[in-house]
Amino acid sequence: MIAPERDKGIIAKRLFKAAAWLALTVTVIGFAGFLRFSQSIALEEAPLTRSGVAALALTGGPERIADAIELLERGQVGRLLITGVNASLTRADVARLAPRSSKIIECCVDLGYEARNTIGNAREARQWLAAHNLHGPVIVVTSNYHMPRAIAELGHELPGTELIPFPVVTGRLRHGAWWNDLAVARLWVGEYVKYLAALARIALRSAREPAPVALSLQGP
Repeated sequence: MIAPERDKGIIAKRLFKAAAWLALTVTVIGFAGFLRFSQSIALEEAPLTRSGVAALALTGGPERIADAIELLERGQVGRLLITGVNASLTRADVARLAPRSSKIIECCVDLGYEARNTIGNAREARQWLAAHNLHGPVIVVTSNYHMPRAIAELGHELPGTELIPFPVVTGRLRHGAWWNDLAVARLWVGEYVKYLAALARIALRSAREPAPVALSLQGP
């Protein structure tokens, strides 16, 4: 009976070592991925030199809406969808954010009330673009840390559409030392986890329903 017990002990040690190495490998890969993710986040707002047929503003802060309306004013897009807005929000409420733009808001801004998350934003955008028969580059306006996930979700729903990111950078997010700001670090880590989950879900869905996802991602 001694030999079998000894064999079990050896097997247990090997399994423990294998699990430890696996955990270490996953941790290292995950941290490396997070560093790459954090480096991809814009820390300063750069002037957008590109134009598109339309812009998509994913709600989450008044700055996103204001920046998107500026694109309309400058003639860089012809129409704007603000997706995922609260049911009580009206065009008049939007106009208060940019009083000088009330006319262009009335004619060229649409409000999407159905989306409750980034997945919903992407689906609402697809339906809106189809309804208005809009084809061509689309400018995406959202927070800098949210941009990677937004582009991933939109790219899946809009294969073949060129998506031009226009990241909004506000307040304490304007610096790169996230490791010195616990609140920013938590925000970025949480977004990174959501981003990985989105990529995994999109990959699984694409495997079940094969469809080419052609995405051209251009900077400002």
